[in-house]
Amino acid sequence: MPTPNEKLAASLTALRDLQKAGQRVFQSQDLTRTDRERLLQNGFLQEVFKGWLISSSPGAREGDSTPWYASFWEFCARYCGERFGDQWYLSPEQSVLLHAENTVIPAQVIIHSPKGTNNKITLLFGTSLYDLKQPKMPPEADLTERDKLRLFSPAAAMVRVTEAFLTSHPIETQVVLASMRDESELLRRLLDGGHSVVAGRLAGAFRRIGRAEAADQIVTTMKATGYDVRETDPLAGLAALRPAPVTIAPIVGRMQAMWESMRGKALEVFPAPPGLPADKDAYLKLVEDIYRSDAYHSLSIEGYSVSPELMERVRAGAWNPDNLDADRQSRDALAARGYWQAFQVVKANVAEIIAGANPGRLVRTAHRDWYRELFQPCVRAGPIAPSALAGYRNDAVYLRTSRYVPPRWEAVRDGMPALFDLLAAEPEPGVRAVLGHWLFGYVHPYPDGNGRMTRFLMNAMLASGGYPWTVIRVEDRTAYLSALDRASIDTDIGPFAQFIAERVRCSMEKPPA
Repeated sequence: MPTPNEKLAASLTALRDLQKAGQRVFQSQDLTRTDRERLLQNGFLQEVFKGWLISSSPGAREGDSTPWYASFWEFCARYCGERFGDQWYLSPEQSVLLHAENTVIPAQVIIHSPKGTNNKITLLFGTSLYDLKQPKMPPEADLTERDKLRLFSPAAAMVRVTEAFLTSHPIETQVVLASMRDESELLRRLLDGGHSVVAGRLAGAFRRIGRAEAADQIVTTMKATGYDVRETDPLAGLAALRPAPVTIAPIVGRMQAMWESMRGKALEVFPAPPGLPADKDAYLKLVEDIYRSDAYHSLSIEGYSVSPELMERVRAGAWNPDNLDADRQSRDALAARGYWQAFQVVKANVAEIIAGANPGRLVRTAHRDWYRELFQPCVRAGPIAPSALAGYRNDAVYLRTSRYVPPRWEAVRDGMPALFDLLAAEPEPGVRAVLGHWLFGYVHPYPDGNGRMTRFLMNAMLASGGYPWTVIRVEDRTAYLSALDRASIDTDIGPFAQFIAERVRCSMEKPPA
């Protein structure tokens, strides 16, 4: 007779077969009742509502939203496909958000369908779907598919959204318009629908982002066919956005727009830079002295347990994974050793920065060295494969309990060069420190270690203004992560800028012990 472990193994095999194609969302009939109940009981599945399940993990804490947020869009696509066939599509507003790489999980998604019943479907963690009944489907040419979600194309969505939406979402407006190769797809829909008012505001938005030729073409062509077009700027009075005269990837446009709209708030609260230190050796000695405090707090924020004794062994070179089983097997010891190795490289880069090197250009390459050093001990000891050091992630990542989901892995390759371009061009070191820290975590380029990397980056940028190395304390973890969430979900950098500024002031007054 099979043991309980053998029975669970058999059920896990059935689940694995379903998951082979990356599937995370299932219907009850996809599994036998026995397998379903066994997997639910052991935490490998979670129920959304009757008949619908998602993958989970026995290690997920009670109230952990990560499995749901990781499955959210797949659930929307599969549920709508099962219920409406191909007779459904997301709202134009949600389409614009997704085209603009706004990856925040929304509280409610509005599904349009001729089969809709104007009904709200309550889901997990305060999310919901609302199926809005529509008399008919839009033209097929107006729709596109992305990750099995049926969206309006960028041009069709921009013609349909309201002026209020454009005004309340200036970043998304710029990103979508800047990503269009030309205005022809927009213009075709404006002409066919006689949308003279819409044409005026889209022309104004194009002009705002530096695409004057596109704006002129819209106005001139509409007028040539008899429409009275009055150009308006739906973004007037809002924070000035960086012009985008050429087509750019959505993630790049998004990052540029956020940087431009947020840098003023960061600059407003940050203390004036002391300037590059005259005594560079003394500055680097303070960096060296702060290692233990920095390592303890940075690793503790990430959930590692590092004792002063362990850090001292690592610093003194008494850590030996070849001969000490405890060091080879300890997750905490491997993380501590990696942190020490990376810290040495960062310190050497800081020496270059305080000698006058452009920090943005320097860290463009150096951050890869930091990452390799962070995880080299894990590769050497065996817990992770050598391929983990190859570079940026090639899969999705999710942040525990946060509605913010980092960009698709394909967008990382465009996003990271854009970040270093922004750092290299930014004249204010405080802005580089705040926005560099936040945006590195926003892109989340690596499968692990992003939090430690962001704090290294922050301190490299602080050094460019002569600010002291600043430690983010583990006792401030909740406030710190909450402020990061505010920036990523609500595009409100204020709380995070204030948080970092306060920590920097404390470091300027008295370095942490």
